Amino acid sequence: MGSQIGLPDDKLEELDAWESSDRFSARERVALEYADAMTFTDRDVDDALFERVREEFDQEAIVELTATIAWENASSKFNRALRVPAQGLWDQVRQK
Repeated sequence: MGSQIGLPDDKLEELDAWESSDRFSARERVALEYADAMTFTDRDVDDALFERVREEFDQEAIVELTATIAWENASSKFNRALRVPAQGLWDQVRQK
């Protein structure tokens, strides 16, 4: 989907290394840190992180970002439990 909305493939390919990559803006970095904190069970959205999120996003955007991350997490858990394999959407876009 990222490719379809104009995100460069090389940026998407560096997503796993967002913390060390120079391709991501401060706004993107805080959104990714927030997503990681919501996703990984050994992390949490502490007050300091939430304050950084509030510095980059307004209230409406925070709700949307939080809902999107939560939805993706729920979808991932749902698919994993039911053994639904990846649909290869990223690969299909790259092959075009």
